[in-house]
Amino acid sequence: MKPVDLLKLGCGALVLGLVGCAPAPVVSPPPSPKPEPKAYLVLLPEADGSVGQVSFKGAGGETILNQANAATRLGARAGNLFTASKDDLAKDFAAAFAASPAPPKSYLLYFEAGGARLVPASTALLEVIKKDLAARSVPDMSVIGHTDTAGDDAVNLRLGLERARFVAGLLADPATAKVPVQIESHGEKNQLVKTPDNTPEPRNRRVEVTVR
Repeated sequence: MKPVDLLKLGCGALVLGLVGCAPAPVVSPPPSPKPEPKAYLVLLPEADGSVGQVSFKGAGGETILNQANAATRLGARAGNLFTASKDDLAKDFAAAFAASPAPPKSYLLYFEAGGARLVPASTALLEVIKKDLAARSVPDMSVIGHTDTAGDDAVNLRLGLERARFVAGLLADPATAKVPVQIESHGEKNQLVKTPDNTPEPRNRRVEVTVR
């Protein structure tokens, strides 16, 4: 073999060796986007539809929530709001809703004039109240007696208490025997319909039962 051929072969081996031994270039993958935090704070309206206000201070600053179902994700920058849909709320807070007690409910029972005799429509309401009590896990109840302005203040105070005790007795049965009951009388001092003194007003002759 001619020297020139050997030289060419040697050079070729050297080049190939250099190429074969060169390390492969390292390509860094692009950084993964930071996952958006799933936990969020939401402002729910009250049972009557009213909406309050919540101030949330996090690492990103302060965020004010003052609209129904307004929400912000924990860790998001200040003012980053969105509206939580009813479907999202039902899914994300199902356990919390299931554990929440039912809101209080009030019932008005009306009386005939001059005593502790319920009008027929109010008598029918007693079973509705009992069912409400039975449906609550840890119920309690307040029973407040009221009168109209006919007659003496002191007499009406006693009459209101008589009416409250009468209704509490009608609601007492084995199913509600352990329900705590607060009984009181407002007499003619807390009128549902404002009237002058000595005015017989049927809507003021009532007992208000609040179930919680």
